[in-house]
Amino acid sequence: MLLLTQLVAIAALAFISLQHEAIAQFVPPYSSVVVPVYKHTDAAKPLYSVQIMTTYVNMQFLHANFLIDLDAPFIWHDCILLWNTFAGGCPNNTLCTYPVSCEEYQCTDVRTTYSYKNPSCPPVNNGSTLPGWGYCTCPVNVVNPITGSCDNALLDYDEFTVNTSNGRNVFNGLYGAYPNAACAPSSSFQSFPVNVSGVMALSSSPYAFPAYLNEPLQKVMALCLPSTLSSPGVFFYGNSSYYLLPQSNVDIRSFLSYTPLINHPDSFGYFIGLNSIVIKTRSIDIPGNSTTKLSTIDPYTTLRTDIYKWVVRRFSLVTKRIPPANPVAPFGLCFNASVNGLRVPDIEFNLQDGKKWSISTANSIKQVTTDVACLGFVDGGATSEPAIVIGTFQFEDNFLVFDLENSSFGFSSSLLRKKTSCANFNFTLTN
Repeated sequence: MLLLTQLVAIAALAFISLQHEAIAQFVPPYSSVVVPVYKHTDAAKPLYSVQIMTTYVNMQFLHANFLIDLDAPFIWHDCILLWNTFAGGCPNNTLCTYPVSCEEYQCTDVRTTYSYKNPSCPPVNNGSTLPGWGYCTCPVNVVNPITGSCDNALLDYDEFTVNTSNGRNVFNGLYGAYPNAACAPSSSFQSFPVNVSGVMALSSSPYAFPAYLNEPLQKVMALCLPSTLSSPGVFFYGNSSYYLLPQSNVDIRSFLSYTPLINHPDSFGYFIGLNSIVIKTRSIDIPGNSTTKLSTIDPYTTLRTDIYKWVVRRFSLVTKRIPPANPVAPFGLCFNASVNGLRVPDIEFNLQDGKKWSISTANSIKQVTTDVACLGFVDGGATSEPAIVIGTFQFEDNFLVFDLENSSFGFSSSLLRKKTSCANFNFTLTN
């Protein structure tokens, strides 16, 4: 017969085992995190931002808009370093973050692994100490994605908060991420759209935002840029189903085709293989050594001159019945938009694995004035590298998925043809 102490021990072990089993079986209600995406047209070119909760003050979160950048090596934004936040030294409505010391590994790592190389950026040295702190700060260079100018920022420990989702609903539950970002002076953002005060790095860098989003989230990033200013698009991180109104039971993934992402040795950005551009059955071959980059900073698809001239020549031929208009910079081919129902043939991007990304009229023809519309492709010059940069006008109302786990890129072509758009996600909070 077992002693009482043995029975107690066995019962305790059984209870612990049940606890561990329950923990192992726990499945969180969310499969992704979600944030709104806003379009801005009050800067030198159209740009897009995500809105993030940055800090909790007076029983509520402060929000900030960060420019979406698929190339940036790390996040940087308008904030100040404060090593002792308990001293009450952070001004009202100001984001204060904790500094990274020049002696910590992150300082050396960020300086040596990020890919921005700009002649205007001077070498960085260890920074001065903060009052009362006793350690040197960690200056890093940041490059303004709008102007290309270089500025100095200080590496920090940051905290961002985002909503959780199942791809259909936004939950009250929150997800915290704790990246190493950088604080830049307010003057660095003068060229940015109004109320945009940071750069959100969504690149493949080990210090970009996706690197700080961990289990249970899978390494899948979905981006849907809106074509309108009035309603936001949507950004997801996590491998969930994705739903847009009014088709609340149709998983957007069913519309997607996939092509491999290609690594580029000198960039944290995203590249795909483009074999040819087809306009009304006529194929324009892309030279084999050409690279094709995806950009959230370039507003229009940029083609190297040798590719651009053939695209314009072919497009002019298939649209010869549409009255032309004088070109409006930066475009080289424009039309009289007073023609009723201006519609043009699709432009097909033939990708390296045989998949086709269709660029419809909504993503190929840019309305410039009431009377003029232009082909939304621009000449990048004879030595443009990459040879092709697919820009945001071609992204709008297309659902794009960056599967970082399987190194593949998913694309829907225009959602307008599916009777929905990027502005149709339901951001209403649910319990």
